[in-house]
Amino acid sequence: MAERLSAREVVTALADDATFAGLPAPERKSRPDGPLAWPGYDDSRARAAERTGEQESVVCGTARVGGIRAVLIAFEFGFLGGSLGERTGDRLEAAYAYARERRLPVVPLVATGGSRMQEGMLALTQLQRVARQSALTREAGLAQVAVLRDPTTGGGWATLGAGADVVLALPGAQVGFAGSRVRPADADPAAYTAEAQVAAGAADAVVRPEELRETLGRWLRLLTCPSTTPAPPPGPLGESAVLPVTGWDAVRRARSPQRPRADAYLDAYFTERTAIGGDRCGGTDPDGMLCGFGTHEGRTVAYAAQTGTATRPAGYRTAARLIRLADRLGIPVLTLVDTPGAANDAEAERQGAGAAIADLFGAVASARTPVTTLVIGEGGSGGALALAAPGNTWATPDSYFSVIAPELAAAILKRPPREVESTADQLRIRPQDLVELGVIRGTVGG
Repeated sequence: MAERLSAREVVTALADDATFAGLPAPERKSRPDGPLAWPGYDDSRARAAERTGEQESVVCGTARVGGIRAVLIAFEFGFLGGSLGERTGDRLEAAYAYARERRLPVVPLVATGGSRMQEGMLALTQLQRVARQSALTREAGLAQVAVLRDPTTGGGWATLGAGADVVLALPGAQVGFAGSRVRPADADPAAYTAEAQVAAGAADAVVRPEELRETLGRWLRLLTCPSTTPAPPPGPLGESAVLPVTGWDAVRRARSPQRPRADAYLDAYFTERTAIGGDRCGGTDPDGMLCGFGTHEGRTVAYAAQTGTATRPAGYRTAARLIRLADRLGIPVLTLVDTPGAANDAEAERQGAGAAIADLFGAVASARTPVTTLVIGEGGSGGALALAAPGNTWATPDSYFSVIAPELAAAILKRPPREVESTADQLRIRPQDLVELGVIRGTVGG
């Protein structure tokens, strides 16, 4: 179980020194014992206030984190389990409205058991208010970075937590829609943890408490630095800048184990970078698609990079999520193409390969922020093209792009194996062929 700090302690741990300022709490007149006249409710609230020093389950204010001013929403779990009631909703609504008015990112520091049962359905409907405020803030192009504390369950997880753009979680925190007292008796407790949510693609990273301030500050810096200038393509890292002589030479060089992969390109391009993880649909593809935000020449660039493997459906969905987030925040995107093709096994079909690729095609096609693509290795058919920017795709000398692998093309045409190499030439897959055909803008370093 993660250590439970009070709302004020969490704010103190994360905010730059002496920068936190509370926001005024909206006034609400209430009937005795609340809207349902729940016996003892007023007494419970009074005891919670005396115990915690707070008047509600959230503390809202502004502070600088890593030098970036943001609206912080810190839940006080000691106040009726951090539950959401009408007054909680009032404060949350006011905090989000303030963020939009001042163009500030929002940081929910969540620790809640869910809706407050003493207020019944009126408490539950606060989730709709929160969802509306989050949506308006998203439409305004402002970032939301959530921190999941222990516990984060119920509607708080399903709105402020899972609804954020980036979701960070403390180690061992209980995280799940079902709290510990309402889940099936035989449920695996490990499924309701921060670590499980990261593995399922519902959260981006588990961050240790001593690293949270720096990590949160880095995310806020990256997500609050819009730019309308396209990201320049990276320079080539391969040993030779000479373009391939034949189509098969292009294939051979792209498939070489010695050819630089995505990690090498990203490390050379960015002075710092931080990854997002997961497609928010239950899947991850950390070995096939690298996605995140980094700093290049002093400005933020988002990246989605294939690693040379067959990309899984979750990889395509994660890339689409990345591009849509960058588009909303006005951040340019760099994509690196390198895959023999989309994963085509039965499990990939069950995971919705076609729909995932279509989602990525749509994200790239509808992006208003500039997208730049560099083909760094294999460009295997539609599974590669989905990540490519129309009109702004470049290629390295040790890459190729093809409608189909030459071996498969020869097999479909019923050609003998000895004709695979000549088939590669016919497909015109070399970088210089692609330039001549108008498929790519040019080569880098060739």
